[in-house]
Amino acid sequence: MNEKIAEKAQRKNPFFEPYNTPHDTAPFDRISMEDFEEAFMEGIRRDNEQIEKTINNPAKPTFDNTIINKDDDREGYYDLLDRVSTVFFNLLSAETNDEMDALAQKMQPILTQHANDVRLNKRLFERIKAVHLHHRRLTPEEKMLLDNCYDGFVRSGALLDEAGKEKLRQLTEEASMLSLQFSQNLLKENKAFILHITDEKQLDGLPETAREAAAQNAKEREMEGWVFTLDQPSYGPFMTYSTQRELRRQMYMEKNQVCIHDNAENNLEICKRLINLRREIAQLLGFRTYADYVLKHRMATNVRNVYRLLDQLIDAYKPTAEKEVEALEKMFEKAEGKHRYGKNAEGKHQDCESTEGMQPWDFAYYSHKLQLKKYNIDSEMLRPYFELSRVINGVFGLAHRLYGITFKENKDIPVYHPDVKAYEVFDKDGTYLAVFYADFHPRKGKQGGAWMTEYQGQYISRKGENVRPHVSVVMNLTKPTADKPALLTLGEVETFLHEFGHSLHGMFANTRFESLSGTNVWWDFVELPSQFMENYSIEKEFLRTFAFHYQTGEPLPDELIDRIRKSRNFMAAYGCLRQVSFGLLDMAYYTKKDEFNDDIIPFEKNAWRKAMVTRQLPDTCMTVQFSHIMAGGYAAGYYSYKWAEVLDADAFSVFKKEGIFNQQTAQRFRDCILSKGGTEHPMALYKRFRGGEPTIDALLKRNGIKRQTKKA
Repeated sequence: MNEKIAEKAQRKNPFFEPYNTPHDTAPFDRISMEDFEEAFMEGIRRDNEQIEKTINNPAKPTFDNTIINKDDDREGYYDLLDRVSTVFFNLLSAETNDEMDALAQKMQPILTQHANDVRLNKRLFERIKAVHLHHRRLTPEEKMLLDNCYDGFVRSGALLDEAGKEKLRQLTEEASMLSLQFSQNLLKENKAFILHITDEKQLDGLPETAREAAAQNAKEREMEGWVFTLDQPSYGPFMTYSTQRELRRQMYMEKNQVCIHDNAENNLEICKRLINLRREIAQLLGFRTYADYVLKHRMATNVRNVYRLLDQLIDAYKPTAEKEVEALEKMFEKAEGKHRYGKNAEGKHQDCESTEGMQPWDFAYYSHKLQLKKYNIDSEMLRPYFELSRVINGVFGLAHRLYGITFKENKDIPVYHPDVKAYEVFDKDGTYLAVFYADFHPRKGKQGGAWMTEYQGQYISRKGENVRPHVSVVMNLTKPTADKPALLTLGEVETFLHEFGHSLHGMFANTRFESLSGTNVWWDFVELPSQFMENYSIEKEFLRTFAFHYQTGEPLPDELIDRIRKSRNFMAAYGCLRQVSFGLLDMAYYTKKDEFNDDIIPFEKNAWRKAMVTRQLPDTCMTVQFSHIMAGGYAAGYYSYKWAEVLDADAFSVFKKEGIFNQQTAQRFRDCILSKGGTEHPMALYKRFRGGEPTIDALLKRNGIKRQTKKA
């Protein structure tokens, strides 16, 4: 016992000293749970010490001694609080456990209180305000930083009276805790359910890859048979291929009733409270609604422009979407021998409890059948050509072909899980550019979905050093099995390209200030680089570089590529309206000016009704698992995906015209957009690349949608 105490006393917290790792990367192999809380508290103490130095500085407030006053001239300087927060909260999403969850619950109110202490510090704001009013000649980037700093304090309550500040503290601290609780509940509920099958007959229709993955899931749990989960690589194929309609229903209902069960993980009241907290925060700060508060710093500018975009998309896509669904229903009728239910007198879909007719759990199954009938193609045909290691090489090769950058795996860089790969990235002149982490597969402590994050942002120190970023993409792609490597679907390849696009935005960052670098841009602009990269997924010249059969080495046949391209817009209108429906739901919650007291489930159904072309079930709910708008920063901003899709289609049309691998065009995209971060207004950046503002036309053309001309 005494030896353990002595060892603990001698051990140094790795956050408190130079990492001494390649490129100063996080030393995951040396970090233990006990290090986090100690580093958090010391980081807060250092922050407070620095603030005291700033507000007690007898010199006149200036940009240099107030806005960028951190003493990074000290040898080995780093922001401790930022350092530990970045590692902890990234791991909380990618590799959590009960101990981390408990610490997050403990630290979240402390960290929120500290953030409020900073933003509501009257003396600190007086200095910032003085600099904002009277400052030396600033560069455009310095001016952007100053404006962001001043406005950030104002939007955090700096102009409120003491009573208002105290109220804001209460609201933000409660919202912070509830957002955390929302995420933890969602993770627990998603991981709690399994479908355990022991009768092989119930695997009918499932492809070999799905069966092998399910067998491996069972083996990992020390169970017989096959196990299916709500993780997308398991859930998606089951819903697409299983002939067992009752099991599809069970899986669908489990997925869509997550966090509405009568248990501790129910998110219904949490969502209602979060909606009201955000409304109260916005109104306390002088805004009519939370959406008005958010959209002040968005390309869309205001609520009216968001609805204009969503309505344009509904008008353009809904007629085609209705035809797409009609075709599925006809196929269902023919196969099942049942007539349709769930439509009203006008022929519009309505909520229906009947299990007659095509149901939501039939949608993916019959979509696959119709796609196979029309184009003779499905995702399983393509899997053998999308072996993960070759996909990685293909994606990296695409970046090299466009921008000249190269990737080299470095196993000396510590990682937080054996699944994670760490790469050094080198620019076209051979200089070090970034560290890139890739975390590919689902596991117990990992949230669903896919995202890009950073462990270190890019900036230029006062000494002139260009500190390069450490970026990470986290995904939930198909896992390898005992007999096969990881074989991806085309959709998973697109997901990889999407997150890789975000990572390029981070890796190419070349700004002076970290808070303006990389993906630190307005939220309806941040999806442009990611969605832009998805365009390459069906380009023959790109597929030719990596799509080889994992066993024979044969290239993906031209015939299959042609079928991929022809089928690209299969169900595209329905897919667009699905995204629009999420945007409508988001806006419905956050344009509320009065207290929200509605029941979440029926409110949800009504909010997105005009974008719906399929029946809705009254006992399912999206809101309670809609992390983007409840815990992920997209509240009053989910429309951003469609806004950015207009931009990405327009931008790729330039590449289509000038050459999809044209290095001069790619360099212009890098110089005008990817490297600039948030240093200028995003439309100014886009116009510099494009030569003008975007229109919806390129998106409609890409999706094969004709503009609907309305008669006068």
